[in-house]
Amino acid sequence: MANSIFKGRLVVMCSFLIALTLQTIPWPGTLDLLRPSWLLLVTCYWVLALPHRVNVGTALILGLLWDLLLGSTLGIRGMMLSIVIYLVALNFLVIRNMALWQQAILIALMSVILDLLIFCGEYLIQDISFNPVTLWSGVINFILWPWMFLLMRRVRRSWHVR
Repeated sequence: MANSIFKGRLVVMCSFLIALTLQTIPWPGTLDLLRPSWLLLVTCYWVLALPHRVNVGTALILGLLWDLLLGSTLGIRGMMLSIVIYLVALNFLVIRNMALWQQAILIALMSVILDLLIFCGEYLIQDISFNPVTLWSGVINFILWPWMFLLMRRVRRSWHVR
């Protein structure tokens, strides 16, 4: 029993490590604005699948790690990611029972909200300008969500994560 719990936690942590790695690897100049929010996708999946294990606190820690890896203002991404994950966790039963394409629309909306919240938080501290092309990452996340959901569900079932 304890071995399966440890194995499940290890799978969840490895998926977060992969998402953080994908989130922080450099992309070519103009394509960087179209980068999908891997960390949001993976965290949303685990909040929907295991709300008793992955929650707002997990999102805060992941966001702080994201800030550390990017070298940005500490706490901005952590706070904003935890706000978005709170919205997902608050309605996880409703979202879980939606069709996959409806979930994809909500995830795209959450991605856009996350991008806008991060901009607002950084705008209060630094003098930055808004680039509307960053909102296209919501469309990329809309396209990726069904594939990510099915991949993560297969991983969860094959490793018996509960």
